[in-house]
Amino acid sequence: MSRIGLKTIEVPKGVTVTKDGENITVKGPKGEITRHFDPRIKFEEKDNKINFSRTNENDKAIHGTERANLASMIEGVIDGYKKSLKLIGVGYRAVAKGSEITLNVGYSHPVVLKAPEGVSVKATSATDVDVEGISKQDVGQFAAEIRAVRSPEPYKGKGIRYVDEYVRRKEGKTGK
Repeated sequence: MSRIGLKTIEVPKGVTVTKDGENITVKGPKGEITRHFDPRIKFEEKDNKINFSRTNENDKAIHGTERANLASMIEGVIDGYKKSLKLIGVGYRAVAKGSEITLNVGYSHPVVLKAPEGVSVKATSATDVDVEGISKQDVGQFAAEIRAVRSPEPYKGKGIRYVDEYVRRKEGKTGK
């Protein structure tokens, strides 16, 4: 049984956490994030430490989730989040311009994706893409949308994959 919700969160210097009704705002050196939190979970801050408590024993799952969400928000405004993707395939390339990325991945047309607000996308080379931002959820979601354009296939390994992702290869058909 997980007890993540009972752990305290230490708020580092330079970060402010404020509560306005059911919304919690975290401000730090990299930016500001606001998120709606469940009203069943109580939030209290003392001496740069935050504790969460639940009103009902049936709310254990949401208790741990809300605590993890706030911890991710604090980490995001301090360090930020980054996902790196790699394009593998002959002629596969990516070009980033502003907040848009253009992918040429074997289709008859280039695929253009626009990054959501607060997320930046960079093509460090023709086959490497970095997605960065302060919101863990937004960075992960946009990286997943890029990967979904051409997910890696198991026979030749072509497609878009995360840098640390392992794609299990299958053996093709065998002739006589």
